[in-house]
Amino acid sequence: MTDVLCGFLSDPAALAEVNHREAAGWLLADGWNVCGVGDWATVWRSPDGELAARVSPFEPAYEVFVRLCRALAGNPLLPRVELDAPLEGGGRLTVMEFLAPTEAGQTTKMWRRWDAAAPGDPVTAVRREAERLDAEAAETVPYWGGLDRNPGNVMAAPDGSVKLVDLFYADGKRIYAELLEDPAAVAARFPLEQRRHMAEIGAVVRLSSPGELAELRTSAALPG
Repeated sequence: MTDVLCGFLSDPAALAEVNHREAAGWLLADGWNVCGVGDWATVWRSPDGELAARVSPFEPAYEVFVRLCRALAGNPLLPRVELDAPLEGGGRLTVMEFLAPTEAGQTTKMWRRWDAAAPGDPVTAVRREAERLDAEAAETVPYWGGLDRNPGNVMAAPDGSVKLVDLFYADGKRIYAELLEDPAAVAARFPLEQRRHMAEIGAVVRLSSPGELAELRTSAALPG
C-alpha cells in the first residue's frame, strides 16, 4: 500500500478539505499513473498495479454504486472498495481493486445473466439490490439517471474474473444543459459546496468552447 493511500485511509474525513486537483497531485507524486479518462472522472493506477483511484471534480451518483458494493461485500461480481470519500467542492475519491476492459463476449454473457436473474447466481443479488438503490436514489439524488448497462461497465480483474462497475448514473446532459439555460434551477438542487468544481469534469472540458466554459463556471458559482 502506498504512502498516500495510507494517509487517506488513516483520516478519510480530512479529504473533505481536499479538492480533486490536490488529490490527483498527491497520487501523481506517490507514483500513481493515469490509466483512464472518462466523462466524469480520471482513473489512476497504483504503482504495484493492484488498485485504481477514481477522482472526480463533481460526482452526484457514484456514492450509490459504492453503497451497492458495501452492501454486497464479498459478491464475486462487485469490486473490492478500499476507500470512498467526498472531496472539497463536490468531488469524490474512490479507491478499489484495479479492473481492465473485458471482451465483448463476456459483456453479452453478463447482461444475459442479469436479465435471466437465475436463483443462486450472484448477479441476481446484485440486480435486486441495484434496483432497490435505484428506486431510492430516484427520490433523493438530483438529476438521477438510473441504472446504467453500458458495455464498458463490465470489466475484468487481473485473474480474469468478471466484475460489474459504475452501475448508476446522473443525467449529465440534463444537468449541463440546464446549467446554461437555467442556472438557478441547478443551484436550487445542488448546494454550492456540492457543485463548486462541476465545470471541470472531462466531458465539459473536452467539448465546450471557451465561451461556454466561462459561462458554465459562472453558472456553477451562482449562490444557492
